[in-house]
Amino acid sequence: MTRVSEGVLITLLGKPGCHLCDDARAVIERVARDLDVPWEERDITLSERDTEQYWEQIPVTLINGVQHDFWRVDESRLRTAIGKLRETS
Repeated sequence: MTRVSEGVLITLLGKPGCHLCDDARAVIERVARDLDVPWEERDITLSERDTEQYWEQIPVTLINGVQHDFWRVDESRLRTAIGKLRETS
């Protein structure tokens, strides 16, 4: 899903076979669905730049292209960040 509504887009950076990425995906899917926010997933192995920058941090969560979390997604913190972005837009 890649539509952008209310100025918020969540991006999950990960790679195939990453169990932490699977956990992060579940949290992001739930939050995105509950808050009606679009999200996308990017495989870092398809980009040399992403691989170099994020290899040791995946999964990485970006909100509007800005790094929000890495390794684990804190659901409450993600919801709060999206709420604050919506207040300012």
